[in-house]
Amino acid sequence: MATDTYTIRRGVEADLPQVLGLIHELALYERAPEAVTNTLTAMQRDGFGPAPIFGFFVLENETAEIIGLALFYTAYSTWKGRMLYLEDLVVTEAARRGGLGRLLFDAVVAEARATGAVRLKWQVLNWNEPAIAFYQKLGATIESEWFNGNLDEAQLASYAVAPAASVAVAAK
Repeated sequence: MATDTYTIRRGVEADLPQVLGLIHELALYERAPEAVTNTLTAMQRDGFGPAPIFGFFVLENETAEIIGLALFYTAYSTWKGRMLYLEDLVVTEAARRGGLGRLLFDAVVAEARATGAVRLKWQVLNWNEPAIAFYQKLGATIESEWFNGNLDEAQLASYAVAPAASVAVAAK
């Protein structure tokens, strides 16, 4: 889809270097630049290898520079069924507040519909008032009663898995 000076399209492997740059820009904005440990190699494997686990849309300006990203993957809700999870939606700082984030969000909504998802979910930091306002303007519900749980790489490695669980995984 093209607008006057912008093009939104499904991302391809060649986009990944610029995409990773946008991810770093987002981490800086979210006050956690050191938290990004993802690599180009991992993104190539995970997005374009034999079993891709994510997809994305990019927004390009008139010089084909990627200035926006919406990265998503399929998830599953035990209560609702198939859902799409929007991992990140980012527009470069210089291009914000011009409706470009809406173009990317619209593409993700269209993807959710096309894949039969019954829910679209994402997270927004509680201090990111511009993003909260953006999503509320689109009619989204911003939940406050759920807490996020995480185990990072080191915690996963040190977690004591029950032997029966390891056997179940190995039986795959």
